[in-house]
Amino acid sequence: MNEDSRLNRIVSVPPHGGRISFARLDGTESLSLSQLHERAGRLARRLRDRGIKPGDRIGILAANCLEWVLLDLAALLLKAETAGFEPGKFDPHAGLAARYDIKLLFTDRPATAPGTVSVGEVRALSEEPEEPDADPLEPVVWGPRDVTTVKFTSGSTGPPKGLGATAGSIDGSLAAVQEIFEHSPGDDLFVFLPLSLLQQRYWIYSALAHGHDVTVTTYEAAFAALRRVQPTVVMGVPAFYETAKRQIEARLRRADGAQTPAQAARRMFGDRIRYLWTGSAPAAPATLAFFAEAGLPIYEGYGLNETCIVAKNHPGASREGSVGRVLPGKEVLLDEDGVIHVRSDHPVNDHYAYAAPGDSERVFEPGGTVRTGDLGHIDEDGFLFVRGRADDVIVLDNGKKVVVRPIEESMRSSPAVAECVLFCPAQTDLVGVVSPASLPADLDAIAAQLAATNAALAKDERISRVIVADTPFGIGNGLLTSQYKPRRAQILAVHQGAIHDSKEGIHAT
Repeated sequence: MNEDSRLNRIVSVPPHGGRISFARLDGTESLSLSQLHERAGRLARRLRDRGIKPGDRIGILAANCLEWVLLDLAALLLKAETAGFEPGKFDPHAGLAARYDIKLLFTDRPATAPGTVSVGEVRALSEEPEEPDADPLEPVVWGPRDVTTVKFTSGSTGPPKGLGATAGSIDGSLAAVQEIFEHSPGDDLFVFLPLSLLQQRYWIYSALAHGHDVTVTTYEAAFAALRRVQPTVVMGVPAFYETAKRQIEARLRRADGAQTPAQAARRMFGDRIRYLWTGSAPAAPATLAFFAEAGLPIYEGYGLNETCIVAKNHPGASREGSVGRVLPGKEVLLDEDGVIHVRSDHPVNDHYAYAAPGDSERVFEPGGTVRTGDLGHIDEDGFLFVRGRADDVIVLDNGKKVVVRPIEESMRSSPAVAECVLFCPAQTDLVGVVSPASLPADLDAIAAQLAATNAALAKDERISRVIVADTPFGIGNGLLTSQYKPRRAQILAVHQGAIHDSKEGIHAT
C-alpha cells in the first residue's frame, strides 16, 4: 500500500462526480461527493480544534445518517481512529468511553456523560464558514498496518470482540471487489445495514474512489426507499431478501395473474438493478432461485470480521451452492478436519484489541492466517463451499458426526420457516427450534417440511421433534445478531425446557 492506494486517494484528492443520498421514510437528502468531502474537511478542522489529533479515537453511536459519514471521513482526513458502536448493543455512558479509549463520543441517544457530543452538532460544524486565516489540514498518509477503525463482532456468543482494522486490509478488499464488479459512474449502491459494520462503509469509500453514487438508509426504511431510489446494486443479508421474496409473492397473489414474478420483483427493486449482493449467512436456495428466475441474480460471498471478504460469486463466475472463487490477496487453506483457514496479503490484524484472554490465540495464527472455524471444501474449478461451523457439528452418542447447517437450510426452504436451529440435548437425537415466518405459525406447512427434510436424510441425521417459537427470533429479543444470524446459545437458553421435555412431532411454545 502506498500513496496511490484508494484509501489515500480518498483523503488526498477531492472526488469528481458521484452523489451520496440519505433516504428516510419522510424523504431523501442528497449532496455531491465533492460537497461531502468539503464538509468533512471542515468538520475535521473543528475536531482538530477540539483536540483530536492523529492516533486519537472518536466513537460513533448512532443510526445511519449524514453525520455518521461525515465523522468517519473527517477521522480519515485527520488520521484519527473511529469506533463504530451499534445502537441497541451499546449505551453512551462514561464507562463506554473509558473502556474503549474514546476521546469524543458522538451519539444520537440521550447522554450526559463527559465527552459525549450530540450528532446534531456535527451538521452545524460541517456547514460553518471557514475563518479566512484557518490553518489547513496537514496531509496524511495511511500505511498498510495503520488501524483506521475498531470494529466489533456481531456477538452471536458472549460480549462483542473489538478488532482494529488496518488500512491495508480495507484497501485490498476495495481493490479486489472493484476488479470483479467494476462499479462506475451510473451505479448507485444501496446500503441499509448499520454503518458500525465496517463493510457497509466500504461502499461509501468505493463511491469516493470511483465516482459512482451511493444511497444510505436504514433497515426500517429500506423497502420504502428502494422504490424511490432505483439503485443498481443492493447490499443485503439473506433475511432481507427472504422478506422481499415473501412480499413479492403476496403481491403476485393479490395481482391474480396480472403480473409475472419478474415484473413484481422489478416493481419492488426498480428497473436499474445490475445484481444483488449477499453474505454474512447462507441464503436459502429457494430464495436464490426465485430472484434468479426474476432476472435479479443474488451473488453470495464469504468473509469474516477477522478476514474481510474472502470469496465472492460474480457475473461470469458463479456456482450454485458456493460462495464464489477466492479473491486476489487471499488464500484458503483447509486443515485435516476440513476447517477453513484464510491467509491474507494484508491481514485485518493479528489479534483482537478487546477480547477475553485466549480469544486471539484461538483465531489468529502466524503469517497473517486466521482460523475461521467454518467447514468447507474447494471444488476442481476453485469455487469455495462452506458446510457450516466446526462448533456446530453434533457428535451423537454412537460416534456419528452430523453437520447441522444443511439440515437447517432444508427446513428454511419452506415459506413457513424463517429460521431453524438444531440442538442435541441428550446426544441421541436432533431437536429443532423453528422461528415461524409469520404468526400464527403454519404448523401444517412446518410439519410437511419436517417430513420432506427427514425423508432425504440418513437415520441419525433426522430431526425427531420441532419446537415452534411463539415469538419469532429477532434482534430486539436478542435471538438474532445485527446481521440476522441466529444466536444459538440464547435460543437454547430461551427454549431449553421445551427442547428437553418435548416428545416427537411438532410442538408450539
